[in-house]
Amino acid sequence: MPRGLRPSPRPSPQRGEGVIYPRPRRGRGQGEGAVFVLALCLLLLVPTAAGAQSLDEVVNGVETTYGKIVDLRAEFTQTARNKSLGQDIKAEGVVLLKKGGKMRWDYKSPAPQQIVSDGTSLWVYTPELNQVNKGNAPKALAGPAGSFLSGLGKLREEFTVRFLNPASPRDGTGRPVLDLTPKQPTPLLTRLVITVDPKDYVVRQAVLYDQFQNTVTMTFNKVAINPGISDTLFVFTPPKDAAVVPLDPR
Repeated sequence: MPRGLRPSPRPSPQRGEGVIYPRPRRGRGQGEGAVFVLALCLLLLVPTAAGAQSLDEVVNGVETTYGKIVDLRAEFTQTARNKSLGQDIKAEGVVLLKKGGKMRWDYKSPAPQQIVSDGTSLWVYTPELNQVNKGNAPKALAGPAGSFLSGLGKLREEFTVRFLNPASPRDGTGRPVLDLTPKQPTPLLTRLVITVDPKDYVVRQAVLYDQFQNTVTMTFNKVAINPGISDTLFVFTPPKDAAVVPLDPR
């Protein structure tokens, strides 16, 4: 997968190239796949589709539901698949999202890491490197992800939308599955496959594809809608002894 957001690390042979997303102990799958995490925010703050109705009906229904969402909390598991290497790297953690470009991804494994945005600045803290990467949030989240972070939820303006299997729109658990193709694809985001809960229109799983068909599969559990998340949770203060280097989105 190409590097879409790449920090400028300290010039140290111990640090090597800065990695802004959860780092696997071995291999490249996690570091490559997890770059989708910025784009992934759109999946939780944007409508998809649900129910047994027509495609138009379910999209309209989910847009109405998500139009009422101010903030969201969920636990997640992530599997980054490197197609060429045949390698899977798993991760897990907790995500907080709030309209206005606010987000917080707390990774617990395979290595602790935080990705925090207050809507203006984006911070990526990697404790094992003792390094913080700082960037401009609107610039880093530009494109389809940024528009969805604002909560617009205009699926048909951003994507070509279809059921993954029009003849059988639901998966084995009865959840509708949407196949979304960005109208303006980027190297990091060429396709999204979304599974939603027909009871509440909440995204339960998202599979993101890059231009090389590498994938990141995110599964969301214990989703809480409008729990009243404080803005203070989207403020990041770098540790005193951590190196702060610029984040360079490309």
